[in-house]
Amino acid sequence: MLKALIGILILAAPAVQADGYGFRTPSANIYCNGSLDGGEISCTIVARSSTPASPRPASCNGNWGHTFNLGRSGPATMVCNNYTLRPSTYSDVAAYGSVGSFAEITCRSETTGLTCTNPQGRGFFLSRRQQRMF
Repeated sequence: MLKALIGILILAAPAVQADGYGFRTPSANIYCNGSLDGGEISCTIVARSSTPASPRPASCNGNWGHTFNLGRSGPATMVCNNYTLRPSTYSDVAAYGSVGSFAEITCRSETTGLTCTNPQGRGFFLSRRQQRMF
């Protein structure tokens, strides 16, 4: 098991020791941070080859279509960021085929992308080719 500050991340793949509550996919193109109480997760995809999952709001002058937030309830949202996007250096890797639970939010890392869902079945899917909220 991978113990995180916000809860326990159970992996189907070999376990690694956590040094925080952030993790990345093996490609280092997607990385996530969880809230201390496990009630929210935020994931960023650095490089993508598709259009954003929703139109850029007029108020966003930064990076759009890269960062997705998901709480215990309700739909996923996209966030406008003003920082430089770069591949993750997190040492905690969610190996392909692994499933992690952050309190009530579950994320699955697969070769096709990363899917995170809350108990209501709402969430997001991130891959280089496609990003969608459901």
